[in-house]
Amino acid sequence: MLERRKVQIREQGVDLDYTGTQVNYYFVCKRKLWLYSHGLEEEAESDIVHLGKLLHEHSYQRELKEIQVVRIKIDFIEGRGEIHEIKRSRKIENAHIYQLLYYLYYLKNYAGLEAKGVINYPLLRKKYDVNLDKDKEEELRKILDSIDEIIHQQKPPEAVWISYCKTCAYRGLCWG
Repeated sequence: MLERRKVQIREQGVDLDYTGTQVNYYFVCKRKLWLYSHGLEEEAESDIVHLGKLLHEHSYQRELKEIQVVRIKIDFIEGRGEIHEIKRSRKIENAHIYQLLYYLYYLKNYAGLEAKGVINYPLLRKKYDVNLDKDKEEELRKILDSIDEIIHQQKPPEAVWISYCKTCAYRGLCWG
């Protein structure tokens, strides 16, 4: 049944082979996206990632029930059809928004579920609603095509210094 659904999705031209992390990295750094997609997962030892996990565990103890749906991990679901993503800061907000949009797109195309999205910034005590509309779906398809092109290159894109590099777990692979 699962395999048949995947074939139907491919026939519709919808590609759901990516993770939310890959969509996030597309907006943060194309080189990081390529490295991660080729099995170099440097974030496991990152202090910033550990802080994020602690924030998840302590900010939403009752709600937090991380849910994995094949390729995506949703931080928690509230009520009927409201998925939540928890982030530490709004520093790379566009990446957060498109990661959540991808989750909404994934659920719609993989499971036929229409959902609403919310990004939670507990340290800022703010929430940001995210909704998937036709324009965002079309934009997301183009982004997924671009992700596909990047990860299928023979070698990673050239390193480009951005302010994010200062705290990036992949810094040593680019500037080390």
